[in-house]
Amino acid sequence: MTFSIVARGADGRALGVAVASKFLAVGAAVPAAEAGVGAIATQAFANLAYQPQALALLRTGVPPADVVAGLVAADVGRGHRQVGVVGPTGDGATFTGPQCHDWAGGVTGDGYAIQGNILAGEGVIRAMEAAWLESTGEPRLAHRLLAALAAGDEAGGDRRGRQSAALYVVEKDKGYGGTSDVAVDLRVDDHPRPVAELSRLLDLHILLFERPDEASLLDLTGPLAAEVRALLAAAGSTGGPDLDADLAEWAGVENLEERLVPGRIDPLVLAHLRASAP
Repeated sequence: MTFSIVARGADGRALGVAVASKFLAVGAAVPAAEAGVGAIATQAFANLAYQPQALALLRTGVPPADVVAGLVAADVGRGHRQVGVVGPTGDGATFTGPQCHDWAGGVTGDGYAIQGNILAGEGVIRAMEAAWLESTGEPRLAHRLLAALAAGDEAGGDRRGRQSAALYVVEKDKGYGGTSDVAVDLRVDDHPRPVAELSRLLDLHILLFERPDEASLLDLTGPLAAEVRALLAAAGSTGGPDLDADLAEWAGVENLEERLVPGRIDPLVLAHLRASAP
C-alpha cells in the first residue's frame, strides 16, 4: 500500500526516507532514521517494532542486508512485511514478503533501497531508481528523495490512489538552530495530491530553515542598508540605531531567523522583505 525510498546522501552524512501511500498519515508509520547510523522504511502490513530494532543493529555496525535478515527471521508475520534499510556505508537492503499484494518488490544499490506494494506495476520502482541515479549532482538529500518519490508518483504509484506522503532526513547538528539532527521532517497526512504538496512544503522549509549560502550574502552597507532600513520601517520597525537588531526582530516574526548573518543579508531574506513591505 506504499512506495518509498530509503537513502544516504552523496557525502555519506545525510540519511533519510521519502514515502507516499493511499493511507492516512503514512509519515507516522513508515520512516525512521538516526544520524550517523541509518534509516529504515517499514511498510505493507508494517511492523513498527522494526524501527528501533533496525537502528539498534545498525548502531553496532551490522550491515543492512544482515539487519533485514534478522528482522524478518524473528517475525512470524514476515510474509506480509516489506522493509528497506540503509546504513552509513555500502548497499541498501530490501525485503518483500511473498504475501504482499501485487505489484510488490524492490531494488537496491550503493546507498539506497527502493520498495513498494499494491503498485501500478514494476515501472514505479524502476522510475524511482532512474530518478535517484540521475540526481547524483544534487547535493541535498531531501531534493533527491523527493525527485525519486515524484517519479514513482508520476509512474502510477499506489494503484489504489493518493492520500499521504512524508519526507524525513537526518544529519548531525543540521536541525533547527543546530540543536538536533532532524534536518527535514515534513508530512502531508491527507491530500488529493500529497507528493506535489510535499514539494511545496519543502520549498517553504528551505526558505525558512535552511542556512544561507555564504557566497551569496550581501553586505549591509551603503544604499542597500538604507533600503533595508526603509523596508523595515514600512513593515513597522521602530527604526533603532542597530540595523542588525531591527532585521532580527522582523525576521523572528517571519520565521527567517535561521538565515540571519550579522552585517550581511541573505538575498532570499531581502526578496521576502521587499515582497512583504506595504
